Amino acid sequence: MKNKNIKSLLKSNLLLLIAIGLLVSCDELSENAEGRINEIINSQTERLDSMVNNEINKVLEIDSVINLKDDKVKKLDSLVNNASSKLDSVANMKIESLNNIGN
Repeated sequence: MKNKNIKSLLKSNLLLLIAIGLLVSCDELSENAEGRINEIINSQTERLDSMVNNEINKVLEIDSVINLKDDKVKKLDSLVNNASSKLDSVANMKIESLNNIGN
């Protein structure tokens, strides 16, 4: 009877040790999986952040080019206005001269 009790106790202790071992290894596996998932998420986040920064830099470069072109257009507009004023002045002088000759 003592042997049966001892065997039964050993079996239950062995089952308990196996259960504890399984739980510990499942916990370690879960921690490893969670760590790997976090690494993947961080890697993808960094990659996405880099892509966004590159696109923002492209937009800033385009904005800079637009500003330069805008400045050139303003300068050209100013030159056209000055030339137009000079032409108007010359034309008015010629018209006035012709009117004076006609009178």
